[in-house]
Amino acid sequence: MSQLETLLKKYNLSVTEGRKKILQLFLDANAALEHATIEQNAPSLDRVTIYRTLQSFVEKGIIHTIPTTDSSIKYALCKDECGHGHHHDNHVHFLCNTCGTTFCIEQVTIPKIKLPAGFVSQQADLVVSGRCNLCNQN
Repeated sequence: MSQLETLLKKYNLSVTEGRKKILQLFLDANAALEHATIEQNAPSLDRVTIYRTLQSFVEKGIIHTIPTTDSSIKYALCKDECGHGHHHDNHVHFLCNTCGTTFCIEQVTIPKIKLPAGFVSQQADLVVSGRCNLCNQN
């Protein structure tokens, strides 16, 4: 059984060529992916199939969403601690203003934020922008 099949079965997802293709894109990427990028790299899959697959992957804890300044969504692989509907991706995301790439910075966690009485946090997102290490070398 391949790594892709093993991962899909681990999350109780049926193994389809479309899911394997999209999962492989995430495994090959070292940065977050947009829906449009996945469409370009998986031309045999229609937009709805990609959307449904991404939603399934988010729900199962395979990938997590990253907010962007233009209200679109990017997706990145979760670490092993994530599970069905419960993400533990409390790390910083870095958006490079030069190349447009979004990176998960796992080494920097979002600090616990003390909220006023009556407020309950469900998710915290921290996006830092600047120049990535690759663009900074040029």
